[in-house]
Amino acid sequence: MALARAAWPVLFILSLAACSETSRPDRTFAPPVDPRGRSVDGMLVGHRLMQAGEAELALEAFQRAAAEQGLTAETLSAMGTANLGLGRLNQAENLLRRATEAGDAWPEVWNNLGVVLMERGKTAEAAQLLRKAYALDNGESDAIRDNLRLALDKLEKTAYDPRQQQDYKLVRRGSSDYLIRRVP
Repeated sequence: MALARAAWPVLFILSLAACSETSRPDRTFAPPVDPRGRSVDGMLVGHRLMQAGEAELALEAFQRAAAEQGLTAETLSAMGTANLGLGRLNQAENLLRRATEAGDAWPEVWNNLGVVLMERGKTAEAAQLLRKAYALDNGESDAIRDNLRLALDKLEKTAYDPRQQQDYKLVRRGSSDYLIRRVP
């Protein structure tokens, strides 16, 4: 019995050692870096994150790509689009404008800038940019066409105040002369 009491702590320690995680990798630290490995293109990562709805992470990936590649039209437009996805309209507008000035911008950049301008209430300029996007795209994109329609509809609508609603009556004067009169 004395031998059993003395063996108990040894057995306990051995059982703890058997349960240790030495056979599994340590999950509290990042995996080691392979110096011979290649990094994944930040633009590719950013676009995939945008498709997954992760605009904040995509913006970070686009910023890393811009640090590596420079502020090209592609990186500027990608960062602008990510900011648009985050609802940061001022930053999105600035970046997308810079993208259009940096080089030959493709229709999607003009479309995104038009969307930002519509959201900011600059409908006339948005309609012009969306026309340009539609022309550059040769009318092939349904999204650009729908955005252009929305901008033109918004542009044509005037402000309506129901307090100023007045009833009018069409009154015939002669054989082909009509007059519109306000009903009292």
